Amino acid sequence: MTAGENNQRRQREALRRRFEEELEGLLDRLYGTALRLTRDPDDAEDVVAEAVARAWEKLPELRDWARFEGWLFRILNNTFVSLWRRRRCRQDRETPWDALPADAEDAASFSLFRKLHQPFLLWWGTPEEQFVEGLDHADLARAVDALPDTYRVVVVLVELQGYTYEEAAALLAVPVGTVRSRLSRGRGLLQKALWDYGRQAEHGEPPHPTRPGTGEEPQ
Repeated sequence: MTAGENNQRRQREALRRRFEEELEGLLDRLYGTALRLTRDPDDAEDVVAEAVARAWEKLPELRDWARFEGWLFRILNNTFVSLWRRRRCRQDRETPWDALPADAEDAASFSLFRKLHQPFLLWWGTPEEQFVEGLDHADLARAVDALPDTYRVVVVLVELQGYTYEEAAALLAVPVGTVRSRLSRGRGLLQKALWDYGRQAEHGEPPHPTRPGTGEEPQ
């Protein structure tokens, strides 16, 4: 092996070590995000594995290691969207993306703010704070998981990952107005679910999230 080849090998090994070091601290978050998107542990593992492989292949394109985290999460999201689209293409019959079952329409337009400001609740002083303090991250995770795929994906991208409407629209290949519409409906469904959790907690009952229109608990 020539000196030049040895040098290239050492550079590649150093690059791999740096890649693995940067990746190690992000794996749990990558998996958590993939799980929020896929709602299936096996699919989440597949998405993370494929995203990491893609990231290693594309590593020469990364010019600034300080941008590694955001760059990697974009690859993860692109990987998930590709998987999602492939699976949708296999469906013989599908419900339009923005369609909701009739019994879910009211939930999509539910307003937690209006609900908390019913006259009898005004006596409490700060009902929103008291209500929100009674919820935890597990409640929110259950509510997000119970959303229909179309709305869950947009909520995860915009609300949990901080994508702009324009970035989410480009990633999903839909108009910005469609992202706004899905996010609005997704927020309504989330608010309704969280309100129900709060009411169940008042009666000492564990929350039982269901997918709107199905009455089924998410897997």
